Amino acid sequence: MLRAMLTYIDGTFVEDEHATVNVRSRALNYGLGCFGGIRGYLSDDGEQVFVFRLDAHIERLEESAKILYMQLPGSQAEVCDIVLDLLRRNNVHEDIYVRPLVINNSNLLAPVLREEDSSFICYCMPLKRYIDKDAIDVCVSSWRRVRDNAIPSRTKPTGGYLNSALARREAMDNGFDEAIFLTEDGVVSEGSAEHVFLVRRGVVYSPPSTKDNLDGITRRSLIEMVTEDLGLSFVERDIGRTELYVADELFLCGTGAQVTPVRSVDRRLLGDGTVGPITAKIQSHFDDVVHGRVPHRNDWLTPVWG
Repeated sequence: MLRAMLTYIDGTFVEDEHATVNVRSRALNYGLGCFGGIRGYLSDDGEQVFVFRLDAHIERLEESAKILYMQLPGSQAEVCDIVLDLLRRNNVHEDIYVRPLVINNSNLLAPVLREEDSSFICYCMPLKRYIDKDAIDVCVSSWRRVRDNAIPSRTKPTGGYLNSALARREAMDNGFDEAIFLTEDGVVSEGSAEHVFLVRRGVVYSPPSTKDNLDGITRRSLIEMVTEDLGLSFVERDIGRTELYVADELFLCGTGAQVTPVRSVDRRLLGDGTVGPITAKIQSHFDDVVHGRVPHRNDWLTPVWG
């Protein structure tokens, strides 16, 4: 059972159970809103918590809000301070997940977007592993990723996650752990809430963030780690469905998923079915970075305490 936590909502900190919206809220009725997902990691000293890429997450949230005619309650720096204040008030000394949201909280009828109806909410919860398996089995979904020109996925829209929920439910009903979306043009987009990387003949590949998917901060970070820290070859290009079947290795990444190895795609086993050596190297390096063990990447980490 989750312990009682405080949530920030429009200038005040309240107990989770009191952080509510009206049943008439446009956010509830029409899915008008956007959100972020941020991770904090307990350091090896058992006390300090490092928030990963906090500035980048809040910058993306501000850009998302702008696209959707909404606004944050202050500057990026002020919103970062709200996140850190939330974690301190909750006395966080553990791996933590933070969810900032900007929603349209008007109670009027009709799906109308107005900056003055913006409401900012931020909550957190303890989180170790989002996907509790060493490697997962995935399928290519029959559902297609919603085009960015219809519901802009780069805004991380609350309403757009109906698309993700349908794909994930289909996957689970058919015995898989996760789904992979194709775009309407038939190329690989992303998972229901993760980006896709594949390894073939020693080269790491990923579809671009313009393929109806989110401009992922974990994805961007991994590309830098792969090329600059690990010296691996990386290519960003369109990826076809059948390329997933013959990949030497495949993994998903995201704030929640971190680096999650894939064992099979549409019941085609990848390699020998174990975590591949390149995926394992990337996974280990990512873990070192977020826990503050890689000094030259510490500028990605914001300490909660001190």
